[in-house]
Amino acid sequence: MGALDWMTEAPFKFSKVLIANRGEIACRIIRACREMSLASVAIYSDADNDPLHVEMADESIHLPGDDLASTYLSGSAIINACRAVGADAIHPGYGFLSERADFAELVEASGIIWIGPPAKAIDSMGDKVRARRLMAEAGVPLVPGAELVDSGDLSEVMAQLHARAAEVGFPLLLKASAGGGGKGMRAVDGAGELDSAYLSAQREAQSSFGDGTVYLERRLISPRHIEIQVLCDTHGNGVHLLERECSIQRRHQKVVEEAPSPHISESLRNEMGAAALAAAQSVHYVGAGTVEFLVLEDEFFFLEMNTRLQVEHPVTEMVTGVDLVQEQFRIGCGLPLTLNQEDITPRGHAIEVRIYAEDAGNDFLPATGPLSLWRPPVGPGIRLDSGVREGDEVSIDFDPMLAKLVVHGSDRARAIERMRGALTDFVILGTTTNIEFLHDVVSHPSFVEGDTTTDFIEQHWPSGWSAQVEDSVAVIAAASGEKWGLYLEEVGESSGDLVDPYNPFMTLSRNFP
Repeated sequence: MGALDWMTEAPFKFSKVLIANRGEIACRIIRACREMSLASVAIYSDADNDPLHVEMADESIHLPGDDLASTYLSGSAIINACRAVGADAIHPGYGFLSERADFAELVEASGIIWIGPPAKAIDSMGDKVRARRLMAEAGVPLVPGAELVDSGDLSEVMAQLHARAAEVGFPLLLKASAGGGGKGMRAVDGAGELDSAYLSAQREAQSSFGDGTVYLERRLISPRHIEIQVLCDTHGNGVHLLERECSIQRRHQKVVEEAPSPHISESLRNEMGAAALAAAQSVHYVGAGTVEFLVLEDEFFFLEMNTRLQVEHPVTEMVTGVDLVQEQFRIGCGLPLTLNQEDITPRGHAIEVRIYAEDAGNDFLPATGPLSLWRPPVGPGIRLDSGVREGDEVSIDFDPMLAKLVVHGSDRARAIERMRGALTDFVILGTTTNIEFLHDVVSHPSFVEGDTTTDFIEQHWPSGWSAQVEDSVAVIAAASGEKWGLYLEEVGESSGDLVDPYNPFMTLSRNFP
């Protein structure tokens, strides 16, 4: 087959894709473009310093500005860039504008093919209160909850708040209707906490999303977080691609994901898959999306739908053999799905961990610094999705995720062993990472047994995680640095600041023979 022969029967045709994103996911999409003989266009801002996704793309275009609002979050700037390079499709990746209905509308109105769901579907699922109503109509199980009507009179709202809270019952969660990622969310154990929690959640919701609407939801104790990947085309066809176990989280952000879930029965898998498809079809969904559930024993409850490609999509790809980005391109061209539900069965087991530049021993605070040494693991069943390389600088301008490390094994036990080995072999110097913490997580007896719930980290490290041996990170880093040809420079005082001569992150330099 020649270039683009896969598209010859497509109602909508495109040949050049602008990726409205950066970093790891931009690199991932560029690789899919290469495999499908599509030209790729990268965008970059003043804050980017020779990024990998620009190096990989067929061409790139600069978005003037060093802030997100005028670059990666500017729909008009991205549309203008698309026109300037002659791209005929836009893939938003995840984050940034990927779940903005107004951006999807702008793309389509500009005559550019949008590699994503319809704007109406994004809008329907983006408002969590509205989404709950739609799911109730579709027969999808919901966590008990209640809406609040903001009359503008604070005393009336507070009275309503207490009445609804009594109906729902404690403990509960206050959640931003337009929220995500834990923003605008507050846990409440009793009536005495309600007023302050509501005001705090509302302020954060307004600041983060421009919408201060907050609703109540029963807080389930120690549930599992299970999500179902779906694919839907423009011809009314839809399939689910099994589940992902995403229970291990910190600050409502996922840390470890795996597929299949170690505690989901075949019957529950089928029920959740059917519910996920019902949820998607209720809003006439098109493309790749994920329906998230909370699970207690054999009961599951709708949490939200992410109307985009998930960060953790490689887990599903590893166990199903389906390239989700390529499927997005085919669906974006108007082609029908080539997959039937019976075609999708799990093959082995996959685990993904997110490698962050962060200090896991200091409340997971983001870290910065140069990637002085970058030696990822290699070998059978190991996949690394990353947007950085050796020599790059980790800054505060963007998300601190450096890479997604994914392993596959014939069964869960082999996948765990492979992940442990891969984390041991992964050497990053110049900045602090969460690699050692991740190794402790996947080595923990409860994880090995499959006993993972959303409070896993709080349960097992109630006072916060710390390295097993004092300064073990520095010792390992120094040893690894020596292995790869790094040496310690003599250092002293500079500008009155004492530099630790034994800190490899400050003193390592490259010295090749």
